[in-house]
Amino acid sequence: MAEAAQAAAAAPPAPPPAPPAPAGRSGTERAAILLLTLGEQEAAQILRHMGAREVQRVGVAMARMSNLSRSDVEQVLREFTANVESQTSVGVGADEFVRKALVHALGEDKAAGIIDRISITRSNKGLESLKWMDARSVAELIRFEHPQMIAIVLAYLDQDQAADILALLPAGIRADVVVRIATLDGIQPSALSELDDIIEKQCIGKASSSTSVLGGAKAAASILGSLEAGVEGSILEEIGKSDQALAAVIQDLIFVFDDLIELDDRSMQELLRQVPGDELLLALKGVDEALKEKIFKNMSQRAAEMLKDDLSAKGPVKLAEVEAAQKSMLQTARKLAEAGTIALAGKGDEYV
Repeated sequence: MAEAAQAAAAAPPAPPPAPPAPAGRSGTERAAILLLTLGEQEAAQILRHMGAREVQRVGVAMARMSNLSRSDVEQVLREFTANVESQTSVGVGADEFVRKALVHALGEDKAAGIIDRISITRSNKGLESLKWMDARSVAELIRFEHPQMIAIVLAYLDQDQAADILALLPAGIRADVVVRIATLDGIQPSALSELDDIIEKQCIGKASSSTSVLGGAKAAASILGSLEAGVEGSILEEIGKSDQALAAVIQDLIFVFDDLIELDDRSMQELLRQVPGDELLLALKGVDEALKEKIFKNMSQRAAEMLKDDLSAKGPVKLAEVEAAQKSMLQTARKLAEAGTIALAGKGDEYV
């Protein structure tokens, strides 16, 4: 790392922009390629500074790597070198470097969440230790705690791990926990410190204080969105019995119209068979071109051409009408998913 810093300091004042990522390679895959080129010892040193879920994702990507081309490796290395040259220099604080690197890699929204977790991790070792435990062990550890404590723990963990834990909790408390996650409005330092004390007594770590914005309807939706459709539906139904408005907000955040682009072709075709033509026409007004192309690709050529012509000829439409059509189409998608007819993205299944 010292050599990298010296190289960055000696680099020209205006380095060229980073080359584009290798086609089809995600950020996780590019990280995996970089680690594979470094060798075992160097890669291990870097992995030590990553969170449990990040290590898991990168590790899986490394294990799956095959048929890497020389150009792929060279391009990843060029991109990494350009990023180091443009974002580090002698005298720049580590906090600022990490913030810029995360924003560059993940975007403002995702980076903000990880930066929050890094801030907490510095002082809350008890909570952080949960990330390295399997879901069943964490569920056993917290299942008899107060639902508010459980909500804070799940809001702190990554959404995939939180979803696995939620599914293992007693059915009678799951809806209550999700409501509490959705209505969390930040954690006081004293409360976080007390929670860390509890975790420390049961496993490992020491208490400290920090503050972070955790929870909210979006966090609850992210966790529920990682569950199987049937489990997700039953929890939302329970929430709706006591707070229909909150249940609707969470449901709207779980799967939005733009997420339809993640459907596999078979699922998209099944969905299109269930959606009336006039509803589809309204729903597609003003949506991203990539989603339109995804839909056109899963229709017959004649039907796609007719829909394109209808979209071109369709005059201005009230936004409320478009949103209503999209909501109806999403409701159809959810029903098909709950029946097992189609697979929505992010429901716990990975395809390779």
